[in-house]
Amino acid sequence: MKIAFLGGGNMAGALIGGLLAKGYAADSISVVEVVAQARESLVARYKLHVSASADERTFGADTIVLAVKPQDMRSAASPLSGRLGEQLVISIAAGIRLQDLSRWLGGYTKMVRVMPNTPALIGAGIAGLYAGNDVSGDERSRAEAILGAVGKVVWVEDESLIDPVTAVSGSGPAYVFYFIESLEKAGVQLGLSPETARTLAIQTFVGAARLAAESTEPPGTLRERVTSKGGTTEAALKVFASEDIAGSIAKALQAAADRGAELGQILGKDD
Repeated sequence: MKIAFLGGGNMAGALIGGLLAKGYAADSISVVEVVAQARESLVARYKLHVSASADERTFGADTIVLAVKPQDMRSAASPLSGRLGEQLVISIAAGIRLQDLSRWLGGYTKMVRVMPNTPALIGAGIAGLYAGNDVSGDERSRAEAILGAVGKVVWVEDESLIDPVTAVSGSGPAYVFYFIESLEKAGVQLGLSPETARTLAIQTFVGAARLAAESTEPPGTLRERVTSKGGTTEAALKVFASEDIAGSIAKALQAAADRGAELGQILGKDD
């Protein structure tokens, strides 16, 4: 598989590092990056072919990963318009709908839309994928292999579901950081040192997430097992219930999903 990246930022770097760690050859990967300093960094770190604009290595690839910022996607896609043949195009730009990307690519339709998340930077990501109708089974497997190099993948069967994916997992790390931050602050208020509170908060999340991931039981059952009747955990959970924390989380995710759909409309507008 020959892969060309348009954009060499953090997520592209994570994917490249993951692919190389999985055994892909550096000479099978190329990058188009407009920033000179970023080009130098990519060459130094990964020993790749890196160019300032699309070249023969870009168009010779069988898979092109569009990894530029959403607001830059239209201009980045322009040089590819009318010049694609049978390449699989994978977009990891948040909010960009395939119908708009297809228009910017001159009607091209062999595309997969992806919503990754930042834990991909340490190989622990989760990505939601949606494939257009012209993407074959083998090409779906190719997309899985690329995103699977930095974590796990799930497929959705309707592009509109990418917005809920964005709300749950794309934005999700920020929710986790928010909760860790809140635990840490509360621990300090209760008398713990900042270092101890931070360690307790982070390791509790790491351990609980690992326990949930490795268990065959649903999180609700695991929660119940920690909650003794009349105990400390029950006292805390009663406060969560009285404050309708679950309802607030649902509202927050709805707001994130709605904003994702709105951004898609804004970014896809014709000039």
